[in-house]
Amino acid sequence: MKSKHTKLRLILGDQLNADHSWFKELNADNLYVLMEIRSETDYVKHHIQKVVGIFTAMRQFAEQLQNAGHKVVYLKISDSINKQDFGENLRFLINRFKIKEIEIQEPDEYRLQVYFLNLKSTLNKNIHFFDSEHFITKKTELKEFFAGKKQTLMESFYRHLRNKHQVLMDGENPAGGKWNYDAYNRKKLPKKHTPPPPLLFEHNVEQVYKEVLEQNVKTLGEIDPRRFSWPINKQESIQLFDYFLEYLLPHFGDYQDALSEEFWSIYHSRISFSLNLKMLSPKWILKRIESHWRNNQDTIDISQAEGFIRQILGWREFMRGIYWREMPQYESLNHLSAQRKLPRYFWTGKTKMQCLKRAINQSLKHGYAHHIQRLMVTGNFCALAGINPDEVDDWYLGIYMDAFQWVEITNTRGMSQYADGGIVGTKPYVSSASYMHKMGDHCVNCQYDRKIKIGDKACPFNSLYWHFINRNQDKLQNNPRMGMMYKVWNKMENQEDILNQAELHLKNIESL
Repeated sequence: MKSKHTKLRLILGDQLNADHSWFKELNADNLYVLMEIRSETDYVKHHIQKVVGIFTAMRQFAEQLQNAGHKVVYLKISDSINKQDFGENLRFLINRFKIKEIEIQEPDEYRLQVYFLNLKSTLNKNIHFFDSEHFITKKTELKEFFAGKKQTLMESFYRHLRNKHQVLMDGENPAGGKWNYDAYNRKKLPKKHTPPPPLLFEHNVEQVYKEVLEQNVKTLGEIDPRRFSWPINKQESIQLFDYFLEYLLPHFGDYQDALSEEFWSIYHSRISFSLNLKMLSPKWILKRIESHWRNNQDTIDISQAEGFIRQILGWREFMRGIYWREMPQYESLNHLSAQRKLPRYFWTGKTKMQCLKRAINQSLKHGYAHHIQRLMVTGNFCALAGINPDEVDDWYLGIYMDAFQWVEITNTRGMSQYADGGIVGTKPYVSSASYMHKMGDHCVNCQYDRKIKIGDKACPFNSLYWHFINRNQDKLQNNPRMGMMYKVWNKMENQEDILNQAELHLKNIESL
């Protein structure tokens, strides 16, 4: 088959950026290529909605490119010519279309960067890498900013970015007079308070689902292929964000940390899937949210807008910077020497601990949990129980729609598990049952008693918390943010009983 195509441009599944400069002009010599391949579905076991959602979004993106007049080759997971590997597929396409050179947007995951750099040396073709034109910072910006500094604090980087890009600023000063309104963002949902319902789409993805099943891709979680609820293109992603601005932002900051038995999305935007596939631009989001707040200050407090902006401009860019500064050694860090296996109920949701049961089952059903469920429920339990961070990483990376290693591992191995020894967080984010009760209503319906440390009815979080404090004393007691807890622990008269209770929980961890 003859063709005049000379340049192949590869688009990865998380590079669905319709506004990339690649697409500004039509050129018949450019061949755009997207691939659904097993090497990407199989490196961890992914949620079925994640696999189907990414493939569906990729197919929509390819169709939009074709409709705009671009030349596109799309390899489905089920295509007989699909070699299920980037390199093998590229070799096939090079021969078929007489490709002279290859262009690739820089991958966001370290494993893919290494893969394509190795491929560049073996493919015997010119491979050129381009910026994905998505992130606000460059890969090395955090490393350069903190060079020579003793601590890598998100707040410092966040303020730098706010000022540099003039986000939520009044000249040289932060809008409202404060940089951070986190203290206003920790409210529990009031009783009988009902948040607006989440905006859910209804896509029929039966064909994609069928192809994934026929290829025997190993997945986890649930799906209704006739009513797939996530956005699958830029237009729907904008619609989801507009809904957030109109109905959810007015109370987002207030209740962003709240836990709820009844409401699974509360006031969260759920745009992270769209954002991490690059269907939405973080720069566009920041401009929209600041403009919306400035035009509606009579009904939206600055704490709501700043809380959201901090997640996008603060944590998201900070975590990416940490990732590229610390990889590849970061993915093997295990500062607290945690070795226990992840309990089976993380895959089934069958546990008596109500907070854990709720967070896991919600994750299995929707491929989604908000940041406090991830950090202070499932993550907290894993840290307290000493679960191997390799297993924790794989679970988080697989189960969530928005999880890609560049953003997942620093949140999980770093902030959640403290396996990095304090690179991301200044202390371990662990707590007893008191935090769960403070932030939500899970404890009301639990078989365990949040007030009890010892006995059959004692909430496992309570004794496991002190067991964590005790077993990690040599590594944590000099941490200035942990000093108070060690003073409390050292004064306790029933230490042995508490530790014995925790050991009993750990021995019977699969039946908790």
